[in-house]
Amino acid sequence: MNLTGNTFFVITVVLVVIAVLLPLLLWSRVRGPALARGASRLFMVLFAQATAVLVVFVSVNNANGLYDSWGDLLGTSDHVESALDLGPTGTGGKQISSLPRVVQEFEKVRDPSLGGGLLKTRLKGAVSGVQGEVYVWLPPQYGDPAYANKKFPVVEVLSGFPGSSKNWFRTLHFQDRVQPLIESGRVAPFIVVSPRTMLGDKDTGYANIPGKVNADSWLTVDVRKMVADNFRVSLSPENWAIAGYSAGAHGAAKLALQHPDRYSAAVSLSGYNDPAAEKGSLTAKDPKLRLENDVLHILKSAKTPPRVSLLATGEGPDGYGPGLALQRVAKPPTVVHLKATKGGHVTPVWSRQLPYAFEWLTQQMRPRV
Repeated sequence: MNLTGNTFFVITVVLVVIAVLLPLLLWSRVRGPALARGASRLFMVLFAQATAVLVVFVSVNNANGLYDSWGDLLGTSDHVESALDLGPTGTGGKQISSLPRVVQEFEKVRDPSLGGGLLKTRLKGAVSGVQGEVYVWLPPQYGDPAYANKKFPVVEVLSGFPGSSKNWFRTLHFQDRVQPLIESGRVAPFIVVSPRTMLGDKDTGYANIPGKVNADSWLTVDVRKMVADNFRVSLSPENWAIAGYSAGAHGAAKLALQHPDRYSAAVSLSGYNDPAAEKGSLTAKDPKLRLENDVLHILKSAKTPPRVSLLATGEGPDGYGPGLALQRVAKPPTVVHLKATKGGHVTPVWSRQLPYAFEWLTQQMRPRV
């Protein structure tokens, strides 16, 4: 039985009803020695508490997309086949364009809660050693004969931790927020790609950690190459942007600044610079890894300012402050834009930012789309 969805949630609600009725019907009818009666009544109380906690957890999980499966929740999912040392480029010294062509089969997603137009595939990353699902949303123009010879721009979207690759469509309501703007021409006809980012029971920091996980190469090499091989997409950085919220915002800013040869723009919704801001992050445990994956350090230590436009949103120290720190040290051609928000570190706030974020991306990439 799936962790998410209506079936399991209905079962938890039924259990709560049973837990409430049990003491009402049986409390005074319990028979036997005092110890047995006490144990029976204690069981009813604990059962009621446990079911109440369970239904709250399932409600929160379904609303926020924290855990997509039992394996994610229990830490038993294994999406990492190998984690070789791929060097500073994350490709093992190979050119991305020279890697073998990746041909994937896609299925249409028939889940009303995710909106329409979604495709799904399961990718085995030839470079990263990671395997997982990748969702692809195609704009209405993709099937239009007038666009038959056109290559489309791409936005790769990252969820927070814990988080599901479905979140941008289920909890942020991307289609409701942005598709009307694409249809009206206010937003460019972006292809939106949402790969799995939860690759274990610890936050990977969206980094390559030899011997543990190559999350960076999964997202910036394997996923990008697969999309370019299966859709009308160029691998040129001018046609790629990356966006994320919370931990995914940290990942989006970090990966774009580390790989200006792969992305030209990034959106950070309530992001942070220091990996240690996310408790349990694998990159925060080692001082060297922590520094190498600190977004502010990456920008300050770059030999050549990366040709990347970054939008940072948030409230106070939650997103806006880290973005302001980046803006203060950014040198052309790096550009950092800021947008203050209100409402806290929650999904509805990020969802409301999507129209502005995608209009901003359209402006940054307009000469190239």
